[in-house]
Amino acid sequence: MPKEELLQFEGLVTEILPDARYRVQLENGHELVAYTAGRMKKNRIKTLAGDRVTVELSPYDLEKGRLVFRHKDERGPPATRPPQRAQFRRR
Repeated sequence: MPKEELLQFEGLVTEILPDARYRVQLENGHELVAYTAGRMKKNRIKTLAGDRVTVELSPYDLEKGRLVFRHKDERGPPATRPPQRAQFRRR
């Protein structure tokens, strides 16, 4: 199998680990440790526990992976903030 052929799976982030790593449970029940891809770091995409993600795996080591995509929530639009109170200036 050529080096370029990576396996892609969807999973759920279950835990945030130190050193920018995440514990991810795949749809088939397999758990692995994944790190954030450079493109996600560059664009400052934050990943939290409970997020759905796409993970790339090497066929040689199925215990480690790389987060390549964070799926958007299917929830509605974010709740609107209450209006801010007027700021008072000191004289």
